[in-house]
Amino acid sequence: MSVKTWTFIIVGITFALYIAIAIWARAGSTKEFYVAGGGVHPILNGMATAADWMSAASFISMAGLISFMGYDGAVYLMGWTGGYVLLALLLAPYLRKFGKFTVPDFIGDRYYSNVARTVAVICALIVSFTYVAGQMRGVGVVFSRFLEVPITTGVVIGMFLVFFYAVLGGMKGITYTQVAQYCVLIFAYMVPAIFISIAMTGNVIPQVGFGSTVSDGSGVYLLDKLDGLNRELGFSDYTSGTKSMIDVFAITFALMAGTAGLPHVIVRFFTVPSVKAARKSAGWALIFIMILYTTAPAIAAFARANLISTVSNKEYTLMPEWFKKWEDTGLIAFEDKNGDGLIQYVGNQDQNELTIDQDIMVLANPEIAQLPNWVIALVAAGGLAAALSTAAGLLLVISTSIAHDLIKMQIKPDISEKGELLWARISAIFAVIIAGYFGINPPGFVAAVVALAFGLAAASFFPAIVLGIFDKRMNREGAIAGMVVGISLMLFYMLKYKLGMFGVTSSADWWFGISPEGFGTVAMVVNLIVALVVSRLTPAPPANVQALVENIRIPRGSGEAQMH
Repeated sequence: MSVKTWTFIIVGITFALYIAIAIWARAGSTKEFYVAGGGVHPILNGMATAADWMSAASFISMAGLISFMGYDGAVYLMGWTGGYVLLALLLAPYLRKFGKFTVPDFIGDRYYSNVARTVAVICALIVSFTYVAGQMRGVGVVFSRFLEVPITTGVVIGMFLVFFYAVLGGMKGITYTQVAQYCVLIFAYMVPAIFISIAMTGNVIPQVGFGSTVSDGSGVYLLDKLDGLNRELGFSDYTSGTKSMIDVFAITFALMAGTAGLPHVIVRFFTVPSVKAARKSAGWALIFIMILYTTAPAIAAFARANLISTVSNKEYTLMPEWFKKWEDTGLIAFEDKNGDGLIQYVGNQDQNELTIDQDIMVLANPEIAQLPNWVIALVAAGGLAAALSTAAGLLLVISTSIAHDLIKMQIKPDISEKGELLWARISAIFAVIIAGYFGINPPGFVAAVVALAFGLAAASFFPAIVLGIFDKRMNREGAIAGMVVGISLMLFYMLKYKLGMFGVTSSADWWFGISPEGFGTVAMVVNLIVALVVSRLTPAPPANVQALVENIRIPRGSGEAQMH
């Protein structure tokens, strides 16, 4: 059977499974809609958290980034992995003990201020919409290639699916759907990695194959071979870095701190019955995440080596079918600058004739390696599962922020549970539409968009959450000032240096030599300083708030999530 037929079959089966689960687990109350009733088993919640966390950026883009950036791409691996550890160990148990299931709810109560709550809602919406744009873009890329439809059509299909199970099922439907999506995405990620590892190095374990010799009898290690291929073509060595150390540090820390401030990941710790269960859930999630994250560098190296050997200095007219198919999506393009009919894929941009979107590397890898058609279709299903699982979690954050943190907590406190649930679903509908628009018109490839979302989360939420837990003296004036200054600075830098607004700029103009993806670290430090200075110049928090902060750090109590 053809790739398209296999894709229809495998994607169709997985979509039917997701929809069936959403119908079975549909939410009947606000507690089920917001926190899945608070009774999810830690292992299942760990799988759902892993699926929520491993977005299209992890599944589709991360290996693509490492494949093209080599050593420099490791910052994404370190930042995202370290960030989850930071969240699980430093913040999640305390937030769970506090008993508020949204970040704006925590900030509103901890800082005894509806102004602080509103600022947090605005920050949550900005972070979530930036993040979800990357997910919808990933959905569009997968559909575009494997169902042979325009990226716009692919995004619209994804919108309808996410709308169905996020709006109907709420967190309860999303949680059990994400368990299924984790199984699909990890299977889809590992199967081609194992196939290619065996073919290239003779090792069944990709992580071992990554550090092994290639199986052509030359005795050359895979990474040494990649360094040689890159040098021949005028690229920098695969195993050497070109980024400045300050930018590497800034991006890594921005991703770490951003992870610890991501609303859609934090809420997952409220879907289990207790603080103890939250800790267990975090541990299981780390194990499930580790499987993919330790495999990504191997996939990146395999894909890079296969791509170079397949396209470099080859006749365009003899290129295999996969090349033509990806050309049709516009994500890979060949311009015969010297008219010799050969593809010159070189590091010199004036002579380079091949343009490749980094997001295609994981998806095209099985085709480049000439794996069976069912494996190619399986990867498509995995990419969709990764993108849709995170998109659903983000859409829930958006709808919860509006329905609970704005309408219930501020605008209409006497609203009925049924009315609040209706507003949550209406908010999710509008969120899906806006997310679809950003998916069709994203400000960059998937991982870059997602990295900006982490920078925004680091610049806004991280200091407010950390100081809210560990500094009794932090007051509402300090928290509000810090969040406003932090996210404003990050937005300005992102718009100026990523989207080219406020005049034409280049990397030579970056402040301190730090890229937009890493600037969240600078904005976070500014937020922290402003918050601390302002809090010390203004009245201390009320005694009951200081006592509450002291109580959060006492390791006992289940911290039952409070809705009202």
